[in-house]
Amino acid sequence: MADAANTELSTSSRLRHGGRILIDQLALQGVERVFCVPGESYLAALDGLYDSGIQTIICRQEGGAAIMAEATGKLTGKPGVAFVTRGPGATNASAGVHVAFQDSTPMVLFVGQVARDQRDREAFQEVDYRAMYGPLAKWVAEIDLTERIPEYVSRAFHVAQSGRPGPVVLALPEDMLSTTAEVSDAPPASLVLNQTADEAVDMILEELAKAERPLAIAGGGGWSAEAAEHLARFAEAHDLPVGTSFRCQDYIDNRHPCYAGDVGVGINPALASRVKEADLLLVLGARLGEITTSGYTLVDVPAPRQRLVHIHPDPSELGRVYRPDLAIAARPADVLARLAARPSGKPTRRTAWLEAARADYERWQEPQETPGELKMEQVIHHLSATLDEDAIVTNGAGNYATWLHRYFRYKRWRTQLAPTSGSMGYGLPAAVAAKLACPNRQVICLAGDGCLQMTMQEFGTACQYGANIVVLVVNNGMYGTIRMHQERVYPGRVSGTTIRNPDFAAFARAYGAYGETVTRTADFAPALTRALEAGSPAILDLKIDPRALSSRQVLPE
Repeated sequence: MADAANTELSTSSRLRHGGRILIDQLALQGVERVFCVPGESYLAALDGLYDSGIQTIICRQEGGAAIMAEATGKLTGKPGVAFVTRGPGATNASAGVHVAFQDSTPMVLFVGQVARDQRDREAFQEVDYRAMYGPLAKWVAEIDLTERIPEYVSRAFHVAQSGRPGPVVLALPEDMLSTTAEVSDAPPASLVLNQTADEAVDMILEELAKAERPLAIAGGGGWSAEAAEHLARFAEAHDLPVGTSFRCQDYIDNRHPCYAGDVGVGINPALASRVKEADLLLVLGARLGEITTSGYTLVDVPAPRQRLVHIHPDPSELGRVYRPDLAIAARPADVLARLAARPSGKPTRRTAWLEAARADYERWQEPQETPGELKMEQVIHHLSATLDEDAIVTNGAGNYATWLHRYFRYKRWRTQLAPTSGSMGYGLPAAVAAKLACPNRQVICLAGDGCLQMTMQEFGTACQYGANIVVLVVNNGMYGTIRMHQERVYPGRVSGTTIRNPDFAAFARAYGAYGETVTRTADFAPALTRALEAGSPAILDLKIDPRALSSRQVLPE
């Protein structure tokens, strides 16, 4: 939390400029750090941060700042906060807002705005943020009166965390921030308590009791370590196989006998078949979107072949694509707490179904050899076997992540930070935010060469603040995912997917950090040890054979 002396603020009216009023509200909401790229449009807010006790992390580009705020929200369950300037700063930050929206992550973005008397003239860097961010955020507003800052900030923190969590954007006219006012502070957000009725729990258990081939799919926002424990306990009590939606693999210990794998990109074909064969899908928090359903092919639209019990915090999501047999508008964490407390009713008829699902997963974990001297399947197996159980692993988007999804076993809640929105460039800024929030935990960023270069400048942020992360660059000199699609649709006609890369290890050393190039599998383990013990941020440049396109696909000679 922010310094206690600065959080014990009076709620009585006192004269302050708008920037100070704003930052005082953040302190009252328990904000510990904010991420920003400074801009003249919110100088008063920067002044308010000066002696607030809130750590200000100066980033290199607004997209990185927004992703760091999103990753903070994902890791802590509390809204991550970023400040960016108007116009180009706001457009740069939009990528992080989109991630927060699709990933159901609580986040508040503050954007500088032109002075109120210049609005609607296309003044310097003027943008209509309600129109721009409307489809990307839960709520977008502009604060016109200094006296209303506490009201707007309080609402922002309530909206970001209520129902299905997500991002809120508040625009801050420059003159509004610099104006002084006497106004009372608002107390911290008081969130709505979701109470799941006994009847709803009874109905879920009745559906489960009738099923012979049930499968749970866990995902979405609003989870916690306690919810993950309840999921494991409930699944074990009912011989229930559990799949996790895209990049939600840390919602249950992957070593648990009920874990059946991830229902996402590069899904185990055996698990995909099992989703189709199930007679009941118990969906806990996931939206059943395009990725989770393999392009809406695993579950028929709008009436699934499987019976569908869908639990989601947003009532408007229920029935949006799929017609459920039982729909419950509630946070999965609340429902699981009730389910885990109920007696199991064992024995069940499903032991063989559960054991077969787990056996499918175990077979999928067996390394499938790829070409080249440095094999990613062995790299990920080593990471999974040797990293601390609470190590945080981040990644962005690209085929390189299929090795991580397939071979890494996530052992504790919130050890996976990755964008379900499929945003490239996410891994590095997310790793910086994770290390700042959890300085005593190992933080590893896995990034493709194209993915890393989307936000590579944020390695400088890691160096500036002593965020000693280890970045593993999977370097094959191409945009591998697009090349994969290209080979499928237009084989042999390579166009627009080859990239020329820098010396990533030298880039790290230019910052005074640790950098090393790895070209053989045998050299990876000692290189990782050196990077973890370097006492600085580190980059390992992993040069893999370009033919190794993914964990399952190989390019022809």
